Amino acid sequence: MMKGPLLSTLVGTQVLIAAVATADTWCGKNYMSSLPPVPPGGNFPIPAQSNDPLLAFQCVPAIRPYLAEDVSAAVLVDSAIVYYEIANARTIYLDSGPISEGKLEVNISLNGNTLGTTTIPLNATAYEIPFSLQDIQPQTGPYNLSCEAAYNPVGQTPQTFSATASLYVLPNPPNGAVTKMDYRSGGLLARPATGVGGNYEPVFPIGFFTQFDGYLSTNLSLVDELKAQGFTIIHPIPSFSNTTAFLDVVDRMQEVGLYLVYDMTTTYTNSSSVTEQVNALKDRPNLLLWYTADEPDGTSDPLDNTINAYDLIYELDGYHPVSLVLNCQDYYWTNYTAGTDIIMPDTYMIGNNVSFSNEWGTVCTPDYGDCGCDNCVSIPAGDSQAVPPNSTLPPGPVPANSGIGSYFNIADRVSSFKNRLEVMGWQRTKAIWTVPQAFGNSSYWTRLPTGEEWVVQSIMAINHGALGVVPWNDPTSDDIKASASAFAKSLPNITPFLFDAQSALSRTNYVVGGIDVATWTNGLQTLVLAANTDYAKQTFSWHEIGHTGVGLTVVFRSGRLETTPDGFTLGPVSSGALVLSV
Repeated sequence: MMKGPLLSTLVGTQVLIAAVATADTWCGKNYMSSLPPVPPGGNFPIPAQSNDPLLAFQCVPAIRPYLAEDVSAAVLVDSAIVYYEIANARTIYLDSGPISEGKLEVNISLNGNTLGTTTIPLNATAYEIPFSLQDIQPQTGPYNLSCEAAYNPVGQTPQTFSATASLYVLPNPPNGAVTKMDYRSGGLLARPATGVGGNYEPVFPIGFFTQFDGYLSTNLSLVDELKAQGFTIIHPIPSFSNTTAFLDVVDRMQEVGLYLVYDMTTTYTNSSSVTEQVNALKDRPNLLLWYTADEPDGTSDPLDNTINAYDLIYELDGYHPVSLVLNCQDYYWTNYTAGTDIIMPDTYMIGNNVSFSNEWGTVCTPDYGDCGCDNCVSIPAGDSQAVPPNSTLPPGPVPANSGIGSYFNIADRVSSFKNRLEVMGWQRTKAIWTVPQAFGNSSYWTRLPTGEEWVVQSIMAINHGALGVVPWNDPTSDDIKASASAFAKSLPNITPFLFDAQSALSRTNYVVGGIDVATWTNGLQTLVLAANTDYAKQTFSWHEIGHTGVGLTVVFRSGRLETTPDGFTLGPVSSGALVLSV
């Protein structure tokens, strides 16, 4: 095992309290009762609507990075027709026929040399154009790809559109430590974490933010337990005060095949420290990705902090993505997100009052207050089935702004982040994971989630596009750990649908009563992932998704799941994953 020097800069002092206000404001808002409401600003701009159709022509390589050992590659082209002024969208004068019959002549070139040409339809998504890497020399910096499209409507002047993209073809790293982003699905590709070689395979990251000092550092057998429980990653939480113990943990993770998410939260603004840490760890075979900022939007970190750290890390490494957590619903999102490949919203809405802050004695609005779940909404008025059984809500009809957080806050957070990525033209190059709540009995949160509630949180996020699950935090309850382990062990039957290029594009969402459902179809089978957000049983009919239920296999259940020829029934806050034949 690698035992290189781990420099003193890896040791830091860090106190992380999930989403608790630690600055004068939180998400730019005053939260103390002695201070007045002040609009925080920093809202994501709503794109202007266009009366005319626009072509949002975009291209990206299918993989980042390619390596010297790779012989072939591909470019993904999007040709969406939109009516909003999003990134690289330009007016297109369409033929009178159906949009689906419109064609673009596309040319992909590098330094004036054509790599590929083809004809693609309008409204294509991730249309793949292959090309050879044979004559492209590896280098540490990016190449600039040029993508040109010609549209020739009948009886009108031909139109041209263009886009550019960064193509990374890197030298093979000395120790083979590489994590690739697959822009076809948003997933990660890596060789086995053991470092013994093997093919690049999709990795679904599932594992906890895990306390290092006093937990991992004192019990190396925990690594073996986490591996046996089905988790694929460990994200150790600094400080790493015992560097020998830290290296022992990371070495043991490699031995058993667990990936490392390395955390620089306490030092990510210190370029000298980041440089030393990245250089010390970048060649480890089980390093999956870097983690820089923890809720920088909450504490209103300088807006260029995340991009400065991101650029430095890529100068030093370039072989592993960068990640961070955002806590705010809408506070300088673009600035903070510019400095990451993977965005992880933490939407904590269990056991806290999302309308009135028990910590600070104020209401929570878009302009004021901190309730531990920024701009989260309560369950709908009158929705008694969404009230947890241990709620302190007085008897009677459920009022508006009851303070009981809705699970749909999680879905809305992931969906809105994905929509913003599309507006910015980042929908291929950045991915979203989720940070489910696995803590409680502190500050805003009067209780821990149950194991079944933990699963509902995770499935809600995946249903709306999250491709990784990293709960805060471990140690947690036995109930949560058991549910998380059961879900992790079921993922080999689920993730092939999430990472298959065809089925990833087919994801369709449904809400029936309190059940949130998503489906993915790969041509042969359909995955149905369902979570009941209510504390009463709910029934879902196969006709809602246009299916008969043929070939049904249940690959995961949490709580009570009963299937019938007509559909399925989920018990209170129960979930399931079902596979159907097409």
